[in-house]
Amino acid sequence: MNYQGRCSARQAIVVAAALVSLLVQFKTGEAAVFTVGDTSGWSFNVQSWTDGKKFKAGDTLIFNYDRSFHNVAVVGVNEYKSCTSSPSSKAYSSGRDRIKLSKGKNYFICSVPTHCNSGLNIAVDAS
Repeated sequence: MNYQGRCSARQAIVVAAALVSLLVQFKTGEAAVFTVGDTSGWSFNVQSWTDGKKFKAGDTLIFNYDRSFHNVAVVGVNEYKSCTSSPSSKAYSSGRDRIKLSKGKNYFICSVPTHCNSGLNIAVDAS
C-alpha cells in the first residue's frame, strides 16, 4: 500500500489549520472603532468616557454631535491644557467625524468658546 497520499492529506489539513489560526490572529489585531461618548455622543462632561478602554494606534474615534453647536479640534498637550486651538490645529465640523488615533497621546477639544472649559475635551492614550 502507498500511504504517501494520506500523509499528504494530513499535512494539507495541518497547514490549513495553521493558516486559519493565523487569520484569526490577524482578525483580532484589526483596528477598533469607538463612538466617543457612546449614545450621548461628543457632548459636555465626556472626559470619563475613556475610563477602562484600551486604545491602539490606528483605532478610529467617531465623534457624533450637532454641528451647529460643536466641532472637534485635534490639538497638542499645551492647547489641551489651555483649552485653545491654534491655526495649525486640524478642525472637524461634519457632526460625524472619523479620526484615526496616532501612537501616544491624542488630544481633542471643542474649540467653540467656553465649550472645552465646560468639559468638552478628551485625552486618549493609544499604544
